[in-house]
Amino acid sequence: MGDQSGERGVIVSMSSLQPLSGADSGFPRLLKAWRRRRRLSQLDLALSSGVSQRHVSFLESGRANPSRNMILQLSETLDVPLRERNDWLTAAGFAPLFQARALDDPQMDQVMSAVRMMLRAHEPFPAIALDRAWNIRMSNAPFDLLGAMLGEDVWTRVGGGGERNLMRLFFHPQGIRPLVTNWAAIGPLIWRRAEREAEAVGGLEMKAVLADLAPSQDADVLWSGAGAALVPILPFDIAVNGLRISMFAIVATFGTAQDVTADELRIETLFPADAETEALFRGAASGAAS
Repeated sequence: MGDQSGERGVIVSMSSLQPLSGADSGFPRLLKAWRRRRRLSQLDLALSSGVSQRHVSFLESGRANPSRNMILQLSETLDVPLRERNDWLTAAGFAPLFQARALDDPQMDQVMSAVRMMLRAHEPFPAIALDRAWNIRMSNAPFDLLGAMLGEDVWTRVGGGGERNLMRLFFHPQGIRPLVTNWAAIGPLIWRRAEREAEAVGGLEMKAVLADLAPSQDADVLWSGAGAALVPILPFDIAVNGLRISMFAIVATFGTAQDVTADELRIETLFPADAETEALFRGAASGAAS
């Protein structure tokens, strides 16, 4: 029922240089791409959105033009990120609806106050706020302490003085991989999580980071499918300066974001996976307070 075909490779030819039209351009192309990304048939989307399958088919073929409300209805059903919903609106000839405010914009004060509150409340353990490319936008003091333990110049080594990027911290050739003692188990999981997130949100920024890092990765580790013991949570274990640190992460997002920046923020809180790691961070906090 409806189009359920897989992705096809693109062959560049003289005909591909001609202007696109109908289902190959603008809103129809975006709608079909996101429907396929969510692995839905036209019938599935029709049933979920309350729109007839015939109308979905007409929208994808370019035989019908969407209203602004129809775009918002379908993008909500497909859980399209706000940044891409703006792309849908623009492609269909409408003005973008969702703003992308800077973190220091006065209208973001309450949002950032909530983020800072969450980061502080998680002390004495590390916590960070990430964007969808895993760039660190905010961090608490315990995370900065952890970074210092990994080497004062670690962010310069992996980012060249640019953004503090969590994927580059793990996967850059000069990153912390040699310090991660369970890399064979945790490395593939982190990489696949980043791939899934990039695919789920259409994250071109993260895809660019992955493409940059991929050539320096060991395929036998990243894509071997090597398993680990089936435990509730698999921590990442780091050995540095004679210390062993074992932690796992929990990620939180804003459930009712109406701003692109807020929609893309992720709060990642790190928890100790053993008593020794808990004592290490609690001891560091006590020492800093004295």
